[in-house]
Amino acid sequence: MKEEKENNKKVLGYVRVSSHEQNEDRQVMALKDVGVPEKQIYIDKQSGKDFNRPQYKRLLQRLDRNCVLFVKSIDRLGRNYADLNEQWRIITKEKGAEIVVIDMPILDTRREKNLLGTFISDIVLALLSYIAENERANIRQRQAEGIAAAKARGVKFGRPAIPLPDNFYDVHKQWREKQMTLKQAANACGLAESTFFDKAKKYESTLC
Repeated sequence: MKEEKENNKKVLGYVRVSSHEQNEDRQVMALKDVGVPEKQIYIDKQSGKDFNRPQYKRLLQRLDRNCVLFVKSIDRLGRNYADLNEQWRIITKEKGAEIVVIDMPILDTRREKNLLGTFISDIVLALLSYIAENERANIRQRQAEGIAAAKARGVKFGRPAIPLPDNFYDVHKQWREKQMTLKQAANACGLAESTFFDKAKKYESTLC
């Protein structure tokens, strides 16, 4: 099969969205606009926290020094600072491929092939990766602080507790007096055995 080429290099693209509900069309369109054929675009629908992604792995196997890889933005490639820098090294150094980040023209390894150009590109990549990871850490901290503040206001999280059935206390008494087995008691209350047992322990703790 004849492949699209740019300066005798194979042109490939990578797209990532965080979930199946998110739409990848905007990224795909940006790649097609710069000349990446649709059949050469690899799409993953999962988190960017690591690089254990099926389509990315397939893409990586195809990359060599005759390839140019396009991504719309650096966070589409990955979000973890250390892993992103390692994958950038693998792609550009081990595989010898070029990378073009459409939204950040300075991250275009086709340009400035001298030592200074490579150094500037690597520095910008490291800075952007650090900023992205730091922002995610700040978001997680804000979420934790928000949850803590909500709990302090009395907001309840998680599924509401299953209310005790009307016959719970009578059944509990019979169970404790060994007139019923745990299974029989749970069935009589319409509860799972583990749920009945947990509720029995909590009830008994209030009697102490």
